[in-house]
Amino acid sequence: MTTHDLVITGGRVIDPASGTDAVLDVGITGGTISAIGSGLAGGTVLDARDRVVAPGFVDLHSHCDDIPGLRLQALDGVTTALELEVGRHPVATAYARAAAAGRPVNYGFSASWGAARLEVVGGVRATSTLRDVAIAMNLPEWQREAPPALVDRVIALVEEDLAAGALGVGIPIGYAPRVAPAEYVAVAAATARAGRPTYTHARDLVEQDPETPIDGAEEVVRAAGETGAHMHYCHVNSTSGRHLDRVHATISRALAAGAPVSTEAYPYGTGMTGIGAAFLAPEALPRRGMTPSSIQLLTTGRRMADADELRRVRAEHGDEWAFVHFLDESDPAARELRMKAMVFGDTAVASDSLEPVWRGGPRDPLTWPLPPEVVSHPRTAGTFGRTLRLLVRESGALTLPEAIRRCSLVPAEIAAHGVPAMARKGRLQPGADADVVVFDPATVTDNATYTDTVRPTTGFDHVLVNGEPVVRNGMLDPAALPGRPVRA
Repeated sequence: MTTHDLVITGGRVIDPASGTDAVLDVGITGGTISAIGSGLAGGTVLDARDRVVAPGFVDLHSHCDDIPGLRLQALDGVTTALELEVGRHPVATAYARAAAAGRPVNYGFSASWGAARLEVVGGVRATSTLRDVAIAMNLPEWQREAPPALVDRVIALVEEDLAAGALGVGIPIGYAPRVAPAEYVAVAAATARAGRPTYTHARDLVEQDPETPIDGAEEVVRAAGETGAHMHYCHVNSTSGRHLDRVHATISRALAAGAPVSTEAYPYGTGMTGIGAAFLAPEALPRRGMTPSSIQLLTTGRRMADADELRRVRAEHGDEWAFVHFLDESDPAARELRMKAMVFGDTAVASDSLEPVWRGGPRDPLTWPLPPEVVSHPRTAGTFGRTLRLLVRESGALTLPEAIRRCSLVPAEIAAHGVPAMARKGRLQPGADADVVVFDPATVTDNATYTDTVRPTTGFDHVLVNGEPVVRNGMLDPAALPGRPVRA
C-alpha cells in the first residue's frame, strides 16, 4: 500500500471542479495532492470526521503584503492571497521582498499601472508597496489626463512588469477620475497582448458623477469588447453602491455578447481607502448617499463631523486609511444589496483586505497574537468565514458547495488566464497543489468587527499550504511560512 506524507481522513470532501461531494480521504505527498480515495495510509494523519475538506481559498484582492495580515487570512481559510487590484511596480522587487521575509500563504502580484504612472506622470519613484498609490491619489497631476508620450512610457513600464511574471495589470482608475478613457483602453490592449487579465477599481458611475469622462461600468465592459482582454471588475459591491442592479445589467449585457468580464464582491457594507481619494471629496458624497460622518478614520475611530473637518483631514492626512460606510449594514434594503452582489453570476469572493496598521508602539511583524494597538478592516480577518456564515448557514442564499466554489475554483480560474500555475489551485484532485482547508460548517464564523477589527475567524481546524499546516487544530503556527510565489 502506498504511504502518503500526510492523509486527511474521513471528511466530507468537496471539490467544485469535479463535483466530488463524498466522505473520502485526501493523500498529500511533497506539497501535492497524491490521491483521493478510501483507506489511504499516511505518515501523518489528520482526522476530519464531521468536517468539510475543501480546496484552499484563493483571494484575488488582498493588500496584505505582510506576515501579520496573511496570518489573519490563513485563519480565514485563505491559502493563496494575490495583490491584483493595485499591483506592484517594479513587480520583481515585490516578489523578492516577499521571498526574503517568507509568507504563510502563497502570494503573487499584478503589474501596477498606478505606480508606473506615479513615476512617469507624478515624478515620484515607486517603492513597490501599497503606499505608492496612496501617495498618487493625492497628486492632482496623477489624477488627470496625460500627454500621449507619457502614456506610452507608462505602458512600457507595465509591459516590463508583465515580462517579469506579473499576473496581469491592476488599474485603480477610480482614484484617477479624469484620466482619458483612451489610456485605459491602451493598458487593456497591452494586457491582452500578454494574454493576462486586468483588475479594475472602476471609476465613478454616471449616476455618481455626471461629469465623468465615461461611466465606470461601461468603461470596463467596452474595453473587454474592444481589446479582448479579460476585464475583472473589482469589488463591484462598493463601487456600485445602490446602483448595483444597473451595473449588473451592464455586465450581463456584455457577458451575453461574449465579452470576457468577471466580478468579485465582499460581504460588508463598509469599505476602506485613503481618505484623500477623489471620490471622498465632501461635494461628491451626496451622490453616493453618504455624508461626512460616513467617513471614519481607521486609527482613531473618529467620524468626520462635517464637510470642513473632512476637507481639513483630507488636506493634512490624505494617505490616512478611513472606513467608508457606504451601506448601513442594519438596513434590510442594504443587506439585500450585499447579498445580490455576492450571488450574482459567477462572482468570486474577494476580501480587499489591508495589512494591519500599528497605531502606536514598535511594529513587530512577527509578533503573535497581534497586540491591541493593531487595527485593520474586519474583512481582512473575516471575509471568508463571514461568507460561509451569512450566505450558507444563516440565509441559505448559496449551498455549501457553491460557496466553496466561489471562494476557491472561481477565483483560481479568473487568475489562471495566462498563468498556468493557477490551474493547480482551487481544486482537490491528484496533481493539484496541496492547499487544503478543513472546517466545521456548523460553527465556522467571522469574529472581527469595526471595533475589534483583527479578531480571527474560528472554525477552520486545519489550513494546509503546499501540504504544510499553517493552522492545525484551530491554532496558527507562527513559525510556518510555506507560501510560494505565483508567477505568470
